[in-house]
Amino acid sequence: MSGLMHPRNPHPSSPTMSAHSPHAHGNKARRLREAAERLLAAADVRIDGPRDSDLQVHDARVFERVFAHGSLGFGESYMDGDWSARDLPGLLTKLLGARLDERLRNIGTLLLWAQARFVNLQRGKRAYVVGQRHYDLGNDLFAAMLGKRLVYSCGYWAEATDLDAAQEAKLDLVCRKLRLRPDMRVLDIGCGWGEALKFAAERYGVRGVGVTISREQAAHASALCAGLPVEIRLQDYRDLHEPFDAVFSIGMFEHVGARNYRTYFDVVRRCLAPGGLSLLHTIGSNQPPNRPDPWIARYIFPNSQVPSMRQVAAALEGRFVVEDWHNFGPDYDRTLQAWMANFDAAWPRLSQCYDERFRRMWWFYLAASAATFRTRRDQLWQLTLSAEGVPGGYRVPR
Repeated sequence: MSGLMHPRNPHPSSPTMSAHSPHAHGNKARRLREAAERLLAAADVRIDGPRDSDLQVHDARVFERVFAHGSLGFGESYMDGDWSARDLPGLLTKLLGARLDERLRNIGTLLLWAQARFVNLQRGKRAYVVGQRHYDLGNDLFAAMLGKRLVYSCGYWAEATDLDAAQEAKLDLVCRKLRLRPDMRVLDIGCGWGEALKFAAERYGVRGVGVTISREQAAHASALCAGLPVEIRLQDYRDLHEPFDAVFSIGMFEHVGARNYRTYFDVVRRCLAPGGLSLLHTIGSNQPPNRPDPWIARYIFPNSQVPSMRQVAAALEGRFVVEDWHNFGPDYDRTLQAWMANFDAAWPRLSQCYDERFRRMWWFYLAASAATFRTRRDQLWQLTLSAEGVPGGYRVPR
């Protein structure tokens, strides 16, 4: 930080000193750094320390940005190159484990939480914002990161040793939990790039409909499923009014919003044929409801919310029997590490379309997500649901 310090006032006996003088600026910078050191000590993190998980400061403005804007300022200052860490997931794991994010909340954070609680951010045109700003970024980016299959959700690593095997195991687990059989008609709400429907059609002989709010995904999914009894629609799930033998959703519920959870389950219930099963695959939070992260909300998933167990349970009451609630959240850490490795390896090619600030933004997103699951702040749930209860009980596939 010495290179950023201003020379001391050559006239220390001056009776008055402007708050904007070099000396005052230096004192402020020093106080902010000392405050940051005390805060980071609780997480066993050192500024400019020797360990891979220590925070390396390249521009002292990071301290003012973080104390003024919390996690938003922290993420933005990383994007701007103000700081780095050789092991970014390791550093963020320490910070989240010590819950330092909770000590940096400000008025912007509180306003975001209030908006998430009282405003329906997922209705009408707002429902399409996350598709336009995230999922339509470019299929080249996701193809490079996600592996053999374009599956943008947690893999199932119970017996898998690599990402592709983990994603295939997850898709097969979904099909087995739904007890899919040939010629069943199934619905995929938030079908992404169509991989789950393609897998179910090829391996289990089903017919399917997939809905998505992303134009890029819809176009890719239609091409991927060409020749199969699969229809892909650019459609809001709330407009569905037709019967299906099974309904599933993989990694879409995070975009539904708390004010729409009951509506979501009402749609599933009206579309599910008697005796059918539904599966919900979603991230779930240990945090109190309606607390999106400001940086994630601005740069990655606008208008999105991770549900709490309380919210999901309340929305299910009177609508479904929960036959199984399966948590394999730690598998998301392994999935994200694999995505980070793929993204890093593909960057020389991706850099022709995306700039360095985007690279740092995306790397921070993946690293922060890995840290969130590593610290068990978030979970990965698969809920298997029936409308009236499976006669004789439901034997849980694993």
